[in-house]
Amino acid sequence: MHKTPTFKAKDWNHLMELLFHDSYMPKLKRYRSNYAYRGLEDSSYQLSTTLKRLGQVHLEKHLLRNFIKYSTIEDDQRSIWKWLTIGQHHGLPTRLLDWTYSPLVALHFATANFENFNTDALIWAINYKQTLDQLPPGKLLDTYLAEGSHIFTIEMLDNSGVKGLKGLEDLEKQRNEPFCMFFEPPSINGRIVNQYALFSMISDPDLTIDDWVKNKEIDQFKILIPKELKWEIRDKLDQANINERVLFPGLDGLASWLKRQYKDITNL
Repeated sequence: MHKTPTFKAKDWNHLMELLFHDSYMPKLKRYRSNYAYRGLEDSSYQLSTTLKRLGQVHLEKHLLRNFIKYSTIEDDQRSIWKWLTIGQHHGLPTRLLDWTYSPLVALHFATANFENFNTDALIWAINYKQTLDQLPPGKLLDTYLAEGSHIFTIEMLDNSGVKGLKGLEDLEKQRNEPFCMFFEPPSINGRIVNQYALFSMISDPDLTIDDWVKNKEIDQFKILIPKELKWEIRDKLDQANINERVLFPGLDGLASWLKRQYKDITNL
């Protein structure tokens, strides 16, 4: 079993070093990471999708079918992957899990909820390219290799033959061994762009990625963020303009940012 190393941040400077762990590429002589990052406000949380947390993954096709049916978006040819992206964006339980290319954006999500600053936070980092390199033989792998990309797009996924609700069901039946893949969502709004977002998806929606990756030779690590550091991290991220105003463009993001900015401030 592949053990995930966990690094504990000692202070802000140490944390900055940890966030860019293993991101240097000797061949390029550049810092070009192949890691996807996810921030968790509580270190005890698993990497569970909203569909998994719903507790009834078999309802996926019903959720998606009705979301598509009742949506005001008129596009019968819309990709199932785009529907999944839109549903995830609007809070529909899906098999997708949000990640980011940016370790600092992941750090934001680990410290955004100031009402939960009494628990340690966690950042997960997984080498997304290595997950794609382990795809089983078939059209998905052929499409990925033919494109020469390090990540899927929804157009590539459509070309691989996974179409409609039945295509999602077929993913589970195709292989005896579940597989995981990452893909970039289309830039349908400013949130996806500013959050530098990508999604993971496992062929078996009842399986969490942290359980799946245990049996794989895939580079990964976790960063434990002590609760004592959260306010310092939060204030410095806000000062660096990594906050809801940028990551959630619009009035909702602005309101969330202001709520934290004026938390416990009495001497203005």
